[in-house]
Amino acid sequence: MSDYPQSPSQEQRSPKAQCSARGCRAAAGWVLVWNNPKLHQSDYEKRWLACDDHRGSLSGFLGLRGFLRRVEQLPPDQLPGRTAPK
Repeated sequence: MSDYPQSPSQEQRSPKAQCSARGCRAAAGWVLVWNNPKLHQSDYEKRWLACDDHRGSLSGFLGLRGFLRRVEQLPPDQLPGRTAPK
C-alpha cells in the first residue's frame, strides 16, 4: 500500500464540460462561438466553454475584439453527469 493518496479518476477530477476561464474548474453550460477574422477564414469557428459566472466576462472579452459570433447553451448530452443517448 502506498503512503500517497490515490489520484482521482478523470470523472472525479473535472466535469465533462469544463469552463475555459483561467483557473475555473466549474461545469460549463454555455458555448461561446468565435472567430478572429485576421487569422481564420470566415467559415471557421472556434469554441470556448463557459460556466454561468464567466459567461459575461468571456463574452465581453471576445465581443470587445469583434470575435464573438454567438453564445449557445451547451447541448444537454454534453452537460456534466449526462451521457449521450444511444
